[in-house]
Amino acid sequence: MAKKAFKAESKRLLDMMINSIYTHKEIFLRELISNASDAIDKLYFKSLTENIGLTRSDFEIDLVIDKENRILTITDNGIGMTKDELENNLGVIAQSGSFKFKNENEDASKDDISVIGQFGVGFYSAFMVASEVTVDSKAYGGEQAYKWYSQGADGYTVTECDKQNYGTVITLKIKPNTEEEEYDDFLEEYKIRGIVKKYSDYIRYPIKMEVTHSHLKEGSENEYETHTAVETLNSMVPIWNKSKSELKDEDYNQFYKEKFFDYDDPIAHIHTKAEGTATYNALMFIPSKAPFDYYSKDYEKGLQLYSNGVLIMDKCGDLLPDYFSFVKGLADSADLSLNISREMLQHDRQLKIMAKSLERSIKNELVKMLRNDREKYEKFWKAFGLQIKFGVYNGFGAAKEQLKDLLLFYSSGEKKLVTLEEYVSRMKEGQKYIYYASGETVDKIDKLPQTELVKDRGYEILYLVDGVDEFALQMMVDYDEKQFKSVSAGDLELESPEEKEEIKAKAEESKDMFGFMKEALGGKVKDVRLSKILKSHAVCLTSDGIFSIEMEKVLSQMPTEHNAKAEKVLEINPDHQIYNTLKTLYDTDKDKLKAYTELLYNQALLIEGMAIEDPVDFSNKICSLMTI
Repeated sequence: MAKKAFKAESKRLLDMMINSIYTHKEIFLRELISNASDAIDKLYFKSLTENIGLTRSDFEIDLVIDKENRILTITDNGIGMTKDELENNLGVIAQSGSFKFKNENEDASKDDISVIGQFGVGFYSAFMVASEVTVDSKAYGGEQAYKWYSQGADGYTVTECDKQNYGTVITLKIKPNTEEEEYDDFLEEYKIRGIVKKYSDYIRYPIKMEVTHSHLKEGSENEYETHTAVETLNSMVPIWNKSKSELKDEDYNQFYKEKFFDYDDPIAHIHTKAEGTATYNALMFIPSKAPFDYYSKDYEKGLQLYSNGVLIMDKCGDLLPDYFSFVKGLADSADLSLNISREMLQHDRQLKIMAKSLERSIKNELVKMLRNDREKYEKFWKAFGLQIKFGVYNGFGAAKEQLKDLLLFYSSGEKKLVTLEEYVSRMKEGQKYIYYASGETVDKIDKLPQTELVKDRGYEILYLVDGVDEFALQMMVDYDEKQFKSVSAGDLELESPEEKEEIKAKAEESKDMFGFMKEALGGKVKDVRLSKILKSHAVCLTSDGIFSIEMEKVLSQMPTEHNAKAEKVLEINPDHQIYNTLKTLYDTDKDKLKAYTELLYNQALLIEGMAIEDPVDFSNKICSLMTI
């Protein structure tokens, strides 16, 4: 029979499909197995609607490797194709028999019938690895079998052939190796088994292949013998399609460790099913610890995405918000709008609905864990709490309402991690603010001069030890209508009316002295003032405005340059002996007062964990005082 040209326009179109549409050459096997599964689905559907004497156990897909002749065959005992169907399905690029079948048979998407192919281009991925493709097919109930043969874009032939049984055999003549590609890999058992496991493990029919095993020869210590056996390569039934009542925690944990290569059990699993606007099954896991690269730019978030049990995308980042990027798992849906190669998603409404629903499921699981298993939640928080706090800060606080009840901070009163809800529930009558203090560690924060008065008055303080903490709280502004206030803010509004009057009088009395001290520091501080927050300590630094000293420290450690500076205020305790010494020096020795001012400023910097500008000068001034 004469060779026919493809009905699609030209060689250029087929070349584009083979060389551009698909990202990885190994995809060809996924596509051909999916087509075989479609063909079986059609015949299985026929067996459900007509009494033809076939059951599910009668169907299978067989793979055969012939390394010597560089042949790989994929055989199915599905519905097969007539001559016209071979012409129409394989002779017209982007013509899908599966798509047509699905449209003509509404019930085909019900029960356990699911037609994978939609676009009719998957078959042509075979030409990525094969120089020749032969399709022998006999339609169920037909008398004559036909052979479709092509070497690529030049065209194809369709001829009669001898084939006794219905179904389809696809024979690929694998290309020779090139400098760029090892085509020999597609003739190796381990490679074919790996591809099936990766992409087609949950095809609902057994995928069988003869597998070679080697073992020590009986009675020998170093001589091996081999034997072959036909094995089923795929597991067929996805765990996420099973009922929760069928599964135990051990089943979920084992699946997680095998699927995601973790040695430890996950902290929790989330098995969910949705029907309606977006229909899908999902199985997600919260790991017990962060991967080594989790907080690096190399980490790639995302869930594995399946369509009817066939892996479409290994990391679908669109299904997870950044603040839940630690979640591992998968989602399987038959309703996805895929592009022509089935490797990429069209960003449509179903995908967005799925992502929103999965986000709710993760949030609900974390809230449940927080309420019912605090120890487990704190383990989670140790691993991934930083990411939740970044989530509050990112996007100008867009997710703060979603995440605020998941936050934990160390409490000065409880001496443990607490939620914001727990803090607010214990607030003293008339307490206006949620007080917090920032620093490197809990111990260092606990010794800050600014915390002493707040604790003495019986108020609880949240200790913020991560760089993002204060940024996150400022983005939140308040919680349950209670504003956040740093103990280093300068005015904590803790004084009685009498104390306010006393401080006001002393401040007025010291106004000129503080003006001199401010000038002595040469612009290093915005102001020098009498402190309302110090109790026993002589001096501290506070800041005016929303940008704190701790925030300045965090930004100064960033690799990029930042000009943002806190508006520092040097505060002097009016009840400390140093205050009277300063007053005396202002009247008797302004040079020494200037030296004292610089010493107090440097002391305050050290208390805050900041570097002093001239440590040598600081040391010399201390020594000069010690020798008086």
